[in-house]
Amino acid sequence: MSYSFVFPGQGSQSVGMLAEIYDQEPLIAATFNEASSLLGYDLWQLVKNGPAEELNHTEVTQPAILVASVACYRVWVNKGLEAPIVMSGHSLGEYSALVCANALSFTDSVTLVRDRGRYMQAAVATGEGAMAAILGLDDDVVIDVCNAAAEGEVLSAANFNSLGQVVIAGTTSAVNRAAVMAKDRGAKRAVILPVSVPSHCSLMKPAAKQLAESLAEIAISAPTIPVIHNVDGQAHNEPDAIRQALIDQLYESVRWVDCIGQIKTYAANEIIECGPGKVLSGLIKRIDRSLATRNLNTTADFVATA
Repeated sequence: MSYSFVFPGQGSQSVGMLAEIYDQEPLIAATFNEASSLLGYDLWQLVKNGPAEELNHTEVTQPAILVASVACYRVWVNKGLEAPIVMSGHSLGEYSALVCANALSFTDSVTLVRDRGRYMQAAVATGEGAMAAILGLDDDVVIDVCNAAAEGEVLSAANFNSLGQVVIAGTTSAVNRAAVMAKDRGAKRAVILPVSVPSHCSLMKPAAKQLAESLAEIAISAPTIPVIHNVDGQAHNEPDAIRQALIDQLYESVRWVDCIGQIKTYAANEIIECGPGKVLSGLIKRIDRSLATRNLNTTADFVATA
């Protein structure tokens, strides 16, 4: 049996995530304790009890998802299960993949993604940026809609998530115009997303500049397992190329369809979504129904593998 692993990004968090496996696997608690000592607050208590409003603050969400994902992967490794042959992560999940592939240290990454969240939040004033999911239109039609609706403002395709599902990002007024225009062009739905940061568009360039400064101070190694990057759907071995991919990812599109296409070339038997939620498994099924997927965030998930 061969596996590829994918790691979720923001939006997969929920109060109480991993509560069941936390009580069964000491490594989950150990990983959260390690992160809490770095962050200066009890991350697990916030994940377990909320409130959701605090967990959903981007500077909290990002380390919470990374820590949850890495904790699940550590349990996998500790059980002596077969290492994946390739990895990828959606947006923030790319950091989880790089930690699990030994390219980034866990300690560096916990504080790095916290700071990444802070940089992103500070880049755009509250209410000035937005994102929307456009369902049922081809990619090129969504791109045309963005070009037409921008009217001199920032607006672009942020996430190519699956066939017929593209997330757009930009200034709030431009996103609202695009949502109306997309429906006029035949979109099944155009849904404004409940996010505080318009990720993966040029509004994030100030955050990317700050992130570059932080990344310059962090050691990056060649991954021991290939990691497919969001910006180009390719694996990179050189530390500088990895560093640049992480910087560019903040304001370039997440090309998730391309990432899954590249993963498919490795011919793994199963794609495992490692971490909270089931968002990526759903997207992968929409991309290619022939791909076998499952999740890894409960005791039953590990039992099924063993």
